[in-house]
Amino acid sequence: MNVRFSPDKEGFKVLSSDKLREKFLISSLFVKNEIPMVYSDIDRSITGSAVPSGKVLKLAASRKEMAAEYFAERRELGIINIGGKGSVTVDETVYKMNNIDALYIGRGSKEILFESENAENPAMYYFVSYPAHTSYPVKQIKLEEAVSVQLGSVEDSNKRTIHKYILPGKVETCQLVMGLTILDKGSVWNTMPAHTHQRRSEVYMYFGLRPESVVVHLIGDPEETRHIIIRDKEAVLSPSWSLHSGAGTQNYSFIWAMGGENQDFDDMDWIPMEKLK
Repeated sequence: MNVRFSPDKEGFKVLSSDKLREKFLISSLFVKNEIPMVYSDIDRSITGSAVPSGKVLKLAASRKEMAAEYFAERRELGIINIGGKGSVTVDETVYKMNNIDALYIGRGSKEILFESENAENPAMYYFVSYPAHTSYPVKQIKLEEAVSVQLGSVEDSNKRTIHKYILPGKVETCQLVMGLTILDKGSVWNTMPAHTHQRRSEVYMYFGLRPESVVVHLIGDPEETRHIIIRDKEAVLSPSWSLHSGAGTQNYSFIWAMGGENQDFDDMDWIPMEKLK
């Protein structure tokens, strides 16, 4: 497990592009038959993936970083499959996972197994985990069961559909809120005007990009922004004080996951366009 310690706002200002990527970009995901994970001191999130190809992968705790006997001993996690058909087994209960199906796993779930239906077209499970203070039931959420909202316009290059899978009123959690945004063809901005939310951190994972395509992801203080170039199936950590917005060289999709004090999706501090620098 890779451990990341994030700089504060002042330390952030002096980072080179390479150091910025080292601290905030997660580029090691979706390796066949491995479960790479990044542990961040930002709200103690864990971001990872599992691509089982011809074998079953077990999600285990890292004793050094987590001091736990099993992964969900004191944690909850949300999973979204962006690959082929597969299944996730939680304490002997099997959940069939089609493309962009989601699964919430609550604290206390002891055994978590990832599997693909076809090794040649494996499932690609992406997950984000936060500490949990109590236990809530495991729940599967299909795309058609998500709370879906259309926002933006073609004129503003940001027409998109936000699918909210894990949020209050839909799935009970301790702090995790998670979903998926899909941009229409011809749209490239994932959100603008941008925002921050001091009460929680966020992780974005971009996918659906061609090999030659990139997203220019904005990060940092709204009045002193920086950027990170992101490619297909890479994720980026966002501290509570940082804005998080981006534009791509094509349309794309991204999974967002949040954890912190407030689970209200609309609890955002919007940044007036004239304040961006």
